[in-house]
Amino acid sequence: MTEASMPSRIIIGCDHAALRLKETLKTALEAKGIAVTDVGTHSEASMDYPDTGKIVAEKISSGEFTHGILLCGTGLGMSMVANKYPHVRAALCNDLFSAAMSRRHNNANILVLGGRVIGDILALEILNTWLETPFEGGRHQRRLDMFDTI
Repeated sequence: MTEASMPSRIIIGCDHAALRLKETLKTALEAKGIAVTDVGTHSEASMDYPDTGKIVAEKISSGEFTHGILLCGTGLGMSMVANKYPHVRAALCNDLFSAAMSRRHNNANILVLGGRVIGDILALEILNTWLETPFEGGRHQRRLDMFDTI
């Protein structure tokens, strides 16, 4: 995505294990002028991550939001929940290459991060890469169209 095509709004959610990282990412997104809809959690009290993952994935699946971010301890659980929904392409990214390729070839619409896996600096770099990398389309779109037949 070029700066001009960066989303104007993003929905974000996390579990208790990634609350601090969620707050860091929210601040960075808002500094870029991106409106953030935060669906929780808002506490470090233990909670069930599928509850939050479901909210974000449903909003992406329905088209209410075009881009979302989910965070949990490892990112694995949130990825599994989100990818059960039609039209959701949630990508767990722990490095810059995965973040770029998730957008470039897979047009990922949910970025998933593990709050206990990566630090703030890397998470911010992954976020920026994910936001700034455009989808290439072409043969990749044909492949993504195949997702809807599964």
